Amino acid sequence: MTPDTTPAETAQPADTETWAHLPGEPVDENLWLEDIHGEDQLAWVREQNARTEDLLVDAEYAQLEARILEVMDSTDRIPMVAKRGDWYYNFWRDAEHPRGLWRRTRWDSYVTEAPEWEAVLDLDALAAAEGTEWVWGGASFLRPDDNVSWRRCMVRLSPDGGDAAALREYDVEDRAFVDPAAGGFELPAAKGGVDWIDADTLLVSSTLGEDASTTSSYPRIVRKLARGGDLADAETIFEVPAEHMMASAGFDDTPGFERLLASDRISFFDVQHSVWVDGDWAPIPVPTNVDVDLHREWILFRPQRDWTVGGSSDGRVYPGGSLLVAGFDEFMAGSRDLTVLFTPDEHTSLQSWSWTKSHLMLNLLRDVSSEIRVLTPPEPSSGAHDAGWSPRTLDACPPLHLVESFAVDDEDPEAGDDYWLIATGFLTPTTLLRGALGGEHAAVKRAPSFFDESRFEVEQHFAVSADGTRVPYFQVSPLGLELDGTAPTQLSGYGGFEIARTPAYSGTIGRAWLEKGGVYVVANIRGGGEYGPAWHQAALKANRHRAYEDFAAVAQDLIRRGVTSPQHLGCSGGSNGGLLVGNMLVHYPELFGAISCGVPLLDMRRYTKLSAGYSWIAEYGDPDKPEEWEFLRTFSPYHLLRDGVEYPDTFIWTATSDDRVGPVQARKMAARMEAMGIRNVWFHEALEGGHAGASDNRQAAALQARSQTFLWRALTGPLR
Repeated sequence: MTPDTTPAETAQPADTETWAHLPGEPVDENLWLEDIHGEDQLAWVREQNARTEDLLVDAEYAQLEARILEVMDSTDRIPMVAKRGDWYYNFWRDAEHPRGLWRRTRWDSYVTEAPEWEAVLDLDALAAAEGTEWVWGGASFLRPDDNVSWRRCMVRLSPDGGDAAALREYDVEDRAFVDPAAGGFELPAAKGGVDWIDADTLLVSSTLGEDASTTSSYPRIVRKLARGGDLADAETIFEVPAEHMMASAGFDDTPGFERLLASDRISFFDVQHSVWVDGDWAPIPVPTNVDVDLHREWILFRPQRDWTVGGSSDGRVYPGGSLLVAGFDEFMAGSRDLTVLFTPDEHTSLQSWSWTKSHLMLNLLRDVSSEIRVLTPPEPSSGAHDAGWSPRTLDACPPLHLVESFAVDDEDPEAGDDYWLIATGFLTPTTLLRGALGGEHAAVKRAPSFFDESRFEVEQHFAVSADGTRVPYFQVSPLGLELDGTAPTQLSGYGGFEIARTPAYSGTIGRAWLEKGGVYVVANIRGGGEYGPAWHQAALKANRHRAYEDFAAVAQDLIRRGVTSPQHLGCSGGSNGGLLVGNMLVHYPELFGAISCGVPLLDMRRYTKLSAGYSWIAEYGDPDKPEEWEFLRTFSPYHLLRDGVEYPDTFIWTATSDDRVGPVQARKMAARMEAMGIRNVWFHEALEGGHAGASDNRQAAALQARSQTFLWRALTGPLR
């Protein structure tokens, strides 16, 4: 059960016959809506919001929103933790702490049913004290000399849920920010990040300052900031051209392997990595489409495309999606002796990996179900080609489930080979397990059930796309579903950036959709990462249509099998998934009764000039190149709306503070549809929440309730 196309076949241009002969580019009458915070523009947003809320908000809606919020605020959820020294840290939101509480506990307490938590930072109290609705973005600690007394960290706080965030030094023992007047590090909100070099020095990649941003709106330079210094005067240690996507740097603080690293992200999928050697940057000599990971004495490589190492005539070819290893010092000295740790096949792809003290754990997908392999490296003195690295499979992965493994703390002398497992499925509430390689694993925490899972079943099916490729999809449906074409069905997908859609438990979907008798479907279309890089690359740029043909094939298969029918079939997607369902709207309106389109790309003529859009040229193409606009225009929903077409009910939603995709494209699409006399389109824009559309559980519950209520009502009866 696998795709019927090879990487070589999927690299050929898509058949664009049905996508050609489009009219000329229309005048953009909605440019005025690109002023995100303009008074007239926000007045238009408020008017649209009121119309949508009039449609959706009633007693039934309020009950659903409350039930979804109950899921999100449940105190029985698993508090996922990160170990730092002897403490286990967790960030938690609930009804009492809507903005969130950063807290910690000890292991002996964590494993109990009611852990005793110490509050570290209360974001609700901070927001009230400072008058800013801070949204948590994480914390990066300074490694202590004893590897136990983790105390100082840089906390990331967004003022509105967007990607731009303030960075402030915090002392977890004093429970206080370190006063900038006393030398504490503090940087105002901007895109970028920081890493510690030592207690008095930070690496800062930031868009703060003159000429500090790339065309993609990300940091262009990295500076070394000393305690008490001004970022404007800090030494620039790394920079990239403005047309590249981003500059970043980090310090590997592993004891005995300390090194300074930098990355020039040329495009979304091309990166030149460098290491600081003898006072200068030494590029790691691999193609820019080979992912690199350094760990102690090892260097790992995951090529995105086939990689020839050696001469063109006698070199060895390593397939895209494989995983290779070498000794770091030997490789930098010129050796090209690589050991293959994983080779993809037509069923299996590598998703991620994690090092414990003595082992390497690989997280794989086999026909979109998890498999975990464990490899043991040879002793450092023996070399990578001697005994070692033989894989074994960890017995922890039931079919049609996602199980992810990662190390607890690879430098803990007593628990260095301990690992976490997070196991979930569409009808299996998440379980957190802990184990030790060479021993057993056991459940530590189990998430509660939020609906009666026993009433449903999960199946995997395969649809056949327009070019003959077999496309997997998951179907969650009531037991004994009668195949009479009447089931309200929600089809979800993404299909971009090598991101895989995998099985996952959702109390929200259970309560908002399954309990009502609906069918929930997840499509694993090309453009995603379910079958590795080749599955992703098959739908890049001029081949983008393959993702949309795959999704349409799944819709057609659901109809063919009698699961549903067009008037009862809806689709939903966000971000790149919003572009996906936007193309369903304009190319396949006859297949769907309703479409929920969130934080979407829709205007592919101007997407590179809006928010962070320039950074996605490697995925979609460059509309400023005439030859690329010729294929981009064929999947630009904003330019493909036509008079005289009966479009399905459409809900377009976004957020004002989204600084990644931005609200502009959603606004313009809704405005154009209304101007064309298409009245069954509704729009809603949250005023905060960033690209996620929500900065706290209350907003997230409202967002989900709007989308789910819209789809259900549109597919089960007259919407109005």
